[in-house]
Amino acid sequence: MLDVRDIGVVFDGETFFEKLSLHVASAEIVSLVGPSGSGKTTLLRAIAGLHKLASGAIFVDDRDITKLPTHRRGVGLVFQDNQLFTHLTVGENIAYSLRVARVSKSMREQRVREMLALVGLDGFASRTTMQLSGGEAKRVAVARSLVADPRVLLLDEPLTGLDAELQHRLLADISQILRARKTTVVHVTHDHEEARSFSDRIVDIRSLSR
Repeated sequence: MLDVRDIGVVFDGETFFEKLSLHVASAEIVSLVGPSGSGKTTLLRAIAGLHKLASGAIFVDDRDITKLPTHRRGVGLVFQDNQLFTHLTVGENIAYSLRVARVSKSMREQRVREMLALVGLDGFASRTTMQLSGGEAKRVAVARSLVADPRVLLLDEPLTGLDAELQHRLLADISQILRARKTTVVHVTHDHEEARSFSDRIVDIRSLSR
């Protein structure tokens, strides 16, 4: 369960929110919509710990994570542009957070195999990121975010740049994966049709502030 309570975020001298609150139930998928510049990505980055709060608090499973560093929050984030490390292989990208956490090599390799199977990319571990298609790169980004079993996954317009047919197919696959794992999700999109087909609930960010 994710609880964002009366948060305020100031970034580059601009106030995005003053008292914004959002509740997402355990295993619920919520799509966040709103016009460009309304702060959707800023909210995700605040939840992930990439923007400091000016006020308020954020809880995951009733644990206050407001002051915790990003890697200790139990939150995964898939960026719009994937942000894969081009100097690492697919397997090394997926295992990155596990290596930082000093997980053993054998366990990292096992988890990478599991994640690649989960996203339909068996045998891709040794490939470079430059060998991936757009859809494959998105799948690797999702696998990298899920490998550490986050309690909450944040998706920032994850299908940007893909053609309509691939978007539809990938959206269905990602939805199936996340529902099977009972992952709590906040999904940002400008596409209301995408939001309706993917999420349990659609929330306009402009309705969250008071």
